[in-house]
Amino acid sequence: MSAPAEPIRIEHETTGHGGRFVYRAEGSEAELTYAHAPAVGDAARVSADHTYVPDSMRGQGIAAQLTNALIETARRDGWKVIPRCSYVVAAFQRHPDWSDVLAN
Repeated sequence: MSAPAEPIRIEHETTGHGGRFVYRAEGSEAELTYAHAPAVGDAARVSADHTYVPDSMRGQGIAAQLTNALIETARRDGWKVIPRCSYVVAAFQRHPDWSDVLAN
């Protein structure tokens, strides 16, 4: 899998129920969506529900960069992540160093 030719700009959009990390290029969008989940103790939790990368963007590491943006935001904002999307589940399995933001 090759990386994009230049750094990509991922935007974080929020709604009352959650949000998404999105990358836009040439009229297409790749996204990772999440929903707020009930907190446990002091930890805010989000459920990573869906990752989508259109065919025209595949093979460039975009899903990984969307997931990295989620992890960075979780660390910064004190979230615990519930991986529900198959891509995010697999990413957590590949990154034991993300255990600090993995919801129990």
